[in-house]
Amino acid sequence: MTTVPELRTCRAVVFDTDGVITDSARVHAAAWEEAFGTVPGLGPPFTREDYRRYVDGKSRLDGAAAFLDARGAGLPAGGPEDGPGTGSVHAVAARKEQAFVRLLDERGAEVFPGTVRLLAALTRARVRCAAVSASRHARDLLRNAGVLPSLRTVVDGNDAARLGLPGKPDPALFLEAARRLGVPAAATAVVEDAPAGVEAGRRGGFALVVGVDRSAHGEGAADLRRGGADLVVPDPGDLLGGDPPGGGGETR
Repeated sequence: MTTVPELRTCRAVVFDTDGVITDSARVHAAAWEEAFGTVPGLGPPFTREDYRRYVDGKSRLDGAAAFLDARGAGLPAGGPEDGPGTGSVHAVAARKEQAFVRLLDERGAEVFPGTVRLLAALTRARVRCAAVSASRHARDLLRNAGVLPSLRTVVDGNDAARLGLPGKPDPALFLEAARRLGVPAAATAVVEDAPAGVEAGRRGGFALVVGVDRSAHGEGAADLRRGGADLVVPDPGDLLGGDPPGGGGETR
C-alpha cells in the first residue's frame, strides 16, 4: 500500500463518519438550520460556517447548547422529555433530530469515493479500521453506504449514551474505537473533518491526526490545524500517495 509517509507507521485508522465517510454532514447542517431558524431572537441565520464551528462532531445536545450559548439565547436546559420545540435546549435538539430523520429520508446521503478507496487499500494492507460518530444513525448510514465490511467496529451515539462517553473534543469516542481494535492510540491515526474532532484526536495522544477540509476554498484548514491536525487534505483519498483507484499494493 502506497500512502503518505505520515500514515505508513500506523496500525489502525479511526474515521469520523459524517463528512469523512458519508456526505451526511450537509443533511445535519440543513436540519440544524431548520431547528435554529424557529428560535426567536437568534440574530443572523445559521450558516454552514456556524455548523462547522459550533456543532460539527458534537453530540446533538452539546451542539445545540454551544450555538445557542454563542448567540445568547438564554434558553433553559430542559430535559429529555421535552418534545421538538424552542422552549429549551433539549427541545431544540429534539427538533433537529426530527428534521434530520425527515431530510435524510428525502435526500439520502452519499459516500465519498476517495474515502472508499482509502478504506479498500487499508483493508488490503490489513490495517484495522473503525468509524465513530456522535449520531445515533451512524450504523444505518454506513450500512446503506456499503462500507461496514471494511470496518472492524463502529462507535456511535448509542454506544456513547450506553457507556457514558462524553462527546468531542473529549477523545472518549476515538479511544473506545482504538480499544475495540486492540491497537493503542500511539499507533492509530484519526481522520476528522471537524475542529472538535481533531482536538479530540490530539488530546487522545493519537499517532496522526488528519484534518479533512471539504470547504470550497480551503477556508476550514486553518481551524483544523489550530485544533491539532498534523496535516490537512481536501479528501481522505489524497492519503493514497501512489495507488491507482482499486489498485493493489504491498501488505504489512
